[in-house]
Amino acid sequence: MTVKDKVAIVTGAGQGIGLEICRTLARAGAKVILNDLDESLTKQAAESITKEYGICIPVAGDSSSPEIITQLVNTCVTQFGKLDIAIANAGITLYGDFFTYTTEAFNRVMQVNLAGTFFLAQAAANQMKKQVNGGSLLFTSSVTGHQAHKNLAAYGMSKAALEMLAKNLVIEISQYKININTIAPGATLTERTVEDKEYEKTWSRITPMGRPATVQDIAHAALFLVSDEAKHITGQSLVVDGGWTVVSPSPF
Repeated sequence: MTVKDKVAIVTGAGQGIGLEICRTLARAGAKVILNDLDESLTKQAAESITKEYGICIPVAGDSSSPEIITQLVNTCVTQFGKLDIAIANAGITLYGDFFTYTTEAFNRVMQVNLAGTFFLAQAAANQMKKQVNGGSLLFTSSVTGHQAHKNLAAYGMSKAALEMLAKNLVIEISQYKININTIAPGATLTERTVEDKEYEKTWSRITPMGRPATVQDIAHAALFLVSDEAKHITGQSLVVDGGWTVVSPSPF
């Protein structure tokens, strides 16, 4: 997929899906600005990618902060003179029973998952407007934005909202040669999920393809959606879940 010499921002990329997206972009020839809240993870991840594949610049900080968003875009422009790809991957999952879910938890989920994505898209699109070739935006959604999942009312709500945001922005940004899509991972093996010893076994049993996704499964789909080969695809959500949303059995 054609991303060679493109400049990309990826948030929430210190580990897991975000890190693998950065690796995949860098392997394909892109220059990557890698963001994560954890400063040490950010530096380690960027160093490993730079050593193995090419240019990866760390920018640590809260991706929902206006100052960090500005820094991410400014780093692209200062270092490389442009911004071609912005992937809003950062998000938090705060489980909780609906009847007792706190205002603090709700507001934090919405701040990171929605506000962080919205304002990164805004800042990136404003930069892309100035460029002859526009650019590509990608949001990380979730299958929980398509199917109900116990104790994830706020999270699922936020992910469904991201998909509607992507559809709405088609009206706003298409004239500037900017396309926008979302990717909706299902159960995925990451550093966090493998801590649950039953996770892989459970999701292998209830996923039609017989296993949960790997981070590579998600990253390959992301690479396609931000590549030149997908420039006429916009306002869409690509579900990568091994068929789980088709049948939707509960893991509980």
